[in-house]
Amino acid sequence: MKYMTVKGEKLSQLGLGTWGMGEKASKREEEIAALHCGLSSGVNVIDTAEMYGEGQAESLVGEAIKDLDRSQLFLISKFYPWHASPDDQKKSLAASLKRLGTDYLDLYLLHWKSDYPLAETVKGLQDLQAAGLIRHWGVSNFDTADMQELVDIAGKGAVFANEDLYNLDKRGVEYDLLPWQKQHGIAFIGYSPFNSGNGQSIPVKASLKQIADKRGVSVHQVLLAWTMRTGQVLTIPKASSVDHMRANLAAADLVLTAGELAALDRDYLPPKSKQPLESI
Repeated sequence: MKYMTVKGEKLSQLGLGTWGMGEKASKREEEIAALHCGLSSGVNVIDTAEMYGEGQAESLVGEAIKDLDRSQLFLISKFYPWHASPDDQKKSLAASLKRLGTDYLDLYLLHWKSDYPLAETVKGLQDLQAAGLIRHWGVSNFDTADMQELVDIAGKGAVFANEDLYNLDKRGVEYDLLPWQKQHGIAFIGYSPFNSGNGQSIPVKASLKQIADKRGVSVHQVLLAWTMRTGQVLTIPKASSVDHMRANLAAADLVLTAGELAALDRDYLPPKSKQPLESI
């Protein structure tokens, strides 16, 4: 398992995404088994949100971790933009903690930009942090200018992470956002490494298929390994079955060569100019 260190936190580069999980009783046992498989194999990051199934994903995670050592987990959740006021943050957090069966979060994120004044949202997050209810805070679906505004408000070193769409076919953040976050010591969490969140899978071009075939791995494993190639990105694929989780774990140990990366760059062009931030 590959790990990255952010502000003293040792985080597995492969995290456990939970979007769409916990919504079908018939799949619950299998989904919990998949989470247990990942956690027992060295993954320590779980990413969820109050939006996912309106709390059903959080409840699933709560059930999966109830007998585990909480101190060994890095638990992330997110709150809706319309819960961005300090009072609504407190209510959202209380509900999330109850569903998760824990008394604190390791990281709490504003799910996307709100119409509520950002400075007030930051104040609410800082108050939750001071109260010991969250250890770190950050945002999701923020672009470079948004992040600069956030740092200007919160101060240097205050923001832990920003979570955005990132995969081989959606590389816009590489142009300015990823370098900016690295410069400012802010972790980057990349969601939807297979671009499956919007139902539009990544086109399988020649280089991708050739690498998968040569290595004896799946296309999905190459895609996942690619997101972790720099050591800067924490990627959070969802795996609803043990078999899928094992495939993701194997991908975490797959190191692509310089030649393979160059071939992928030729088929899936890196950005040469600023791109609009994409999300799903």
